[in-house]
Amino acid sequence: MREFVRPKVVVSRCLGFDHCRYNGNIINSSIVANLMEYVDFLPVCPEVEIGLGVPRDTVRIVLENGEEQLIQPASGRNITEAMKAFCTDFLGFTGEIDGFILKYRSPSCGIKDVKVYPTTSLKSAVIGKTSGYFGRAVLKEFSYLPVEDEGRLRNARIREHFMTRIFMLAAFRKVKSEGSMKDLVTFHSENKYLLMVYGQEELKKLGAIVANKERKNFNELISEYEKHLYSILSRPPRYTSIINVLMHAFGHFSEKLSSKEKTLFFDWIQKYRNGKASLCPTINIIRSWAIRFEDQYLMNQTFFEPYPEGLMEVDSTESHLREDLWK
Repeated sequence: MREFVRPKVVVSRCLGFDHCRYNGNIINSSIVANLMEYVDFLPVCPEVEIGLGVPRDTVRIVLENGEEQLIQPASGRNITEAMKAFCTDFLGFTGEIDGFILKYRSPSCGIKDVKVYPTTSLKSAVIGKTSGYFGRAVLKEFSYLPVEDEGRLRNARIREHFMTRIFMLAAFRKVKSEGSMKDLVTFHSENKYLLMVYGQEELKKLGAIVANKERKNFNELISEYEKHLYSILSRPPRYTSIINVLMHAFGHFSEKLSSKEKTLFFDWIQKYRNGKASLCPTINIIRSWAIRFEDQYLMNQTFFEPYPEGLMEVDSTESHLREDLWK
């Protein structure tokens, strides 16, 4: 069984950690709860951190003279500068982080779809959408990291992409801080199929970096590799790329299999292509062949287990296998 480095993830404290919502409530996120066994979380509530307390009067984003301000309507208090100062201080001292899970649509933590109002009046209508102050600071400062809210993570495909990224980045962080050239070569080799899914052109660039024909030192090389790793993981893979990698793996055994075994494999590929099955059955077929034919190279590939098995789900209720979701 694969051993995983525990990702370090900043999370909104109200998502299962503390009763710190404006009304004193806590939000029970099953996604965050499932991750707790495998992830080191750093919980934070920006509104509490700047002294608003629990419970507290709500805050909202108000457009004043063409600029968005963070206002507490009940008190008339403008907390924009206090929030900006907190964001700068907190994000400047988080250390090595692998991702963020923030509160959906929060005026402080939201990363999108946060309501904008024309005035502080509770009767005023919404005039637009934006990101929360802490959320936008995170997106600006850590644009290269996985940043999601608990609303978007309910989508199975988005969730899979997020988890794949945080566990790969955590593993890379260990190589970067404790490793050597040999560790980087091993990391690249074991992640080759998974990186192939995300982009073959970037994979070639990563391979050239690892080949190190210019004899660069480890620190210079790891920095260059890191830049391209962030780039290749920035967009979720298309299902056609996943099928391409499955066919690539199939090529390891194609001459050793019976016609019935081949037919079973291609049937599951077609079901996956048509959105009628998850990836799991096809993955398990390949893994069983890797064990049967003692193909250690394939058994070591993270593509077949990008994150802990306890986090893998089969969600037949969502049509998350369609390529057009990611155009």
